[in-house]
Amino acid sequence: MQKTMTITLDETVYDGLMNVIGSDKVSGFIENIARPYVIKDSLTEGYKAMAADAAREKEADEWTNALIGDVADEAW
Repeated sequence: MQKTMTITLDETVYDGLMNVIGSDKVSGFIENIARPYVIKDSLTEGYKAMAADAAREKEADEWTNALIGDVADEAW
C-alpha cells in the first residue's frame, strides 16, 4: 500500500529534482534513497528468498560454471 507524504524542500533542491529526475519519478527516487535506512532486513530477506528458490539457484550455478571456460585460457 502506498501513502502520500508532503515534504518541504529548498527551492533549488526542488528545481534540481524536477530537472534531473523528472516530476513523475521523484517519489521512486526518494523511496530508493530512503529504503536502505529504514528497512534494514529487506536485503537479507531478499537474499534468503533467492537462495530458497531451488530452480533459480540451479540456473545461477549453471550460468556461473559456464563462465569458467571463458577464462580458462586467459594469460595472467
